[in-house]
Amino acid sequence: MSRYRRAFARVASACVKPNRRVAVQARKSDVVRTSRWEEGKSSDGQKWTTLEHNGPLFPPEYEPLPNNVVFYYSGEAFKLGLASEEIATFYAKMLDHEYTTKEVFQKNFFNDWREEMTEDERKVIKKLSKCNFSELHAYFVNKAEEKKNMTKEEKQALKEDNAKLTEQYGFCFLDGHREKIGNFRVEPPGLFRGRGEHPKMGFIPRPPQGHKWRKVQHDNTVTWLASWVENIQGHPKYIMLNPSSKLKGEKDWQKYETARNLKLRVDSIRRQYQSDWSSHEMRNRQRGVALYFIDKLALRAGNEKEDDTADTVGCCSLRVEHITLHKELDGKEWVVEFDFLGKDSIRYYNKVPVEKRVFKNLKLFMENKDPDDDLFDRINTTYLNKNLNESMAGLTAKVFRTFNASTTLQDQLNIMTKEDMTVEEKILAYNRANRAVAILCNHQRAAPKTFEKSMQLLQEKIKKKKEQIELAKRELKEAKNAHRERPSDKSKNLVAKKEKVLKRLQEQLKKLQLQMTDKEENKVIALGTSKLNYLDPRITVAWCKKHKVPIEKIYNKTQRDKFAWAIDMTDEDFEF
Repeated sequence: MSRYRRAFARVASACVKPNRRVAVQARKSDVVRTSRWEEGKSSDGQKWTTLEHNGPLFPPEYEPLPNNVVFYYSGEAFKLGLASEEIATFYAKMLDHEYTTKEVFQKNFFNDWREEMTEDERKVIKKLSKCNFSELHAYFVNKAEEKKNMTKEEKQALKEDNAKLTEQYGFCFLDGHREKIGNFRVEPPGLFRGRGEHPKMGFIPRPPQGHKWRKVQHDNTVTWLASWVENIQGHPKYIMLNPSSKLKGEKDWQKYETARNLKLRVDSIRRQYQSDWSSHEMRNRQRGVALYFIDKLALRAGNEKEDDTADTVGCCSLRVEHITLHKELDGKEWVVEFDFLGKDSIRYYNKVPVEKRVFKNLKLFMENKDPDDDLFDRINTTYLNKNLNESMAGLTAKVFRTFNASTTLQDQLNIMTKEDMTVEEKILAYNRANRAVAILCNHQRAAPKTFEKSMQLLQEKIKKKKEQIELAKRELKEAKNAHRERPSDKSKNLVAKKEKVLKRLQEQLKKLQLQMTDKEENKVIALGTSKLNYLDPRITVAWCKKHKVPIEKIYNKTQRDKFAWAIDMTDEDFEF
């Protein structure tokens, strides 16, 4: 196994070696059995009693490039050693990606690459700008094309091979039930990308020494099957059960039930944080204002992070420079202007009218501080969540985000959905309700690269459909005139037929126009994040059942598997 394959292979897990089945027996506890999703719940935190799986599937060994695929330096062919060549392929595969145009990515990659080169290679290769990876890139592009152009028999053989691997590694037995594993393949090595403008983008993962498992861990209070620490940021990664599994479904269900329970307590919590705005203790005032932002604006709490990570912030880590106060702006009073980088380096920019007391407190918090000083210097996320948990068991700042997102979806669907709508109009209403949530949660995205092309195709379809409608109108008019001049059953049937064709074409045009509107409105809004993580799926399932919208029009196959628990237990009368 190459050194860079091993970078991802040092795993601590509830398994031992690849290809060896493990059965883990734990103490049985009393369980209450109702539906599948409520089976096996234990008061002592135990997730399972028996677990069997075959461990993760590691990526294949690195295959050296053919001799006719050449790396060039300063216009001259240069033969790289195996380790340097493998790293060069990481970069070559990304040549058509925007990451390789970024200075930070280029700098980090080249510095790390040179560290792994031999002394002779370092003497020659001194500048990335003189490196030519084009033949390496073309080689992998051609390999991808060859795979696309495989014969039907070759594709079937590949499918069967993958099916065998999935059968061996893609399933486990948990308490006797066969459950699908989510990501049973260990990630292949490659350059670190990060999200947004991450300062470590382009780094090469360092391979650990040895080929053995770090340890075998028998822990029936966790739901992961194998774990390792990725060595760029030092974060743990896990092999987990598939989202459709019972344990995952239970966890999802419990998450949304906690958010739903907040509905019963939120008024008293709001009264408390509003009273904190007038507290004699500065800490209480800061807590009250921070909770107001988390509640009303769905801001993330903001976690402490290392100095060398991207400069992203949340509510508790806001600095003075991130807000500007306006006593009056755009005809509104007491306006706070936010401008900072949130999670994944997505810019959060918003101008929000706030309560007068909140405005005055913010002015107080900013007094005698420099722009890079903390706005909330007396509180942090840990303190905030501890305080919230005292108000309601299981309550954290993140629960507010889930609660407000789900409440917004429910309210918007109730407002936007009308009984006389077509299915397509109802889907547009759903996406608009989802978009309101995405805007609240600042779920933005760059416009898809294919956006302009797909819009152009839609416009062409609409133009063609309008031409067909004009033709159908003329033909209908001619049929009506002919029927008036010489009425007969045949001419009458022809008129009915032409009317039916026109109506069908008009419905098709309306459907295309709705698709175009939907696509345009969602151009820079990511609907998937909130749909998967913040919206109680029972709201969607109930809405689909109540308004006769096929669930597959809203959730794809993967999402239907993930939310099988909600589909199974929800009727049309459910309200968040």
